[in-house]
Amino acid sequence: MNNLEKIEKLIKEKNGTILTADLEKNDIPRTCLAGLVAEGKLEKVGRGVYIASDAIKDEMYALQSRYPKLIYSHETALFLHALSDRTPFEYSATVPSGYKVVDKISERVKTYYIKKELHSLGMLDMASSFGNPIRVYNIERTICDCVRSRNRIDVQILNDALKRYVRLKSTDFGLLMDYAKNFKVDKVIKNYLEVLL
Repeated sequence: MNNLEKIEKLIKEKNGTILTADLEKNDIPRTCLAGLVAEGKLEKVGRGVYIASDAIKDEMYALQSRYPKLIYSHETALFLHALSDRTPFEYSATVPSGYKVVDKISERVKTYYIKKELHSLGMLDMASSFGNPIRVYNIERTICDCVRSRNRIDVQILNDALKRYVRLKSTDFGLLMDYAKNFKVDKVIKNYLEVLL
């Protein structure tokens, strides 16, 4: 299999997206990408991120590819977990304190910062709407994040998410309260739950 065939296979496996990191893993020279861009078969959409000219850009996947510490959270996670019907106008994501997010990304992403030791708590992998792997917080962590940041979130979105959460069959109140203690929102969440249960 020649390099062009390898690239085409990778693009198909990644639903139209290819990263320069993918080339390095497969010992394909980067110059192959430049040729495909010149031919109009690929389009560069960010540093190290390319999409096939006939593909729709998977922005969630592309953002995480460029900023690996970025984890989708808050309103975006609520939407991905079907705890909200509202499609977010901008992505919400959490990064560890001290992590540099460039201005052009912070204009498109509502960024939250958290202590490094709490950053990966509750993180899981799921598929974007294009089928690519993205990192997002689980439902219980998302509820805690939203309650903790309730002054930055629409109250209707939060209330609707809490109502949907208590109706889920997979609800894990023990895990929710463990996370709530870590984020120091356990009393607030207990108050919400007393009203809803």
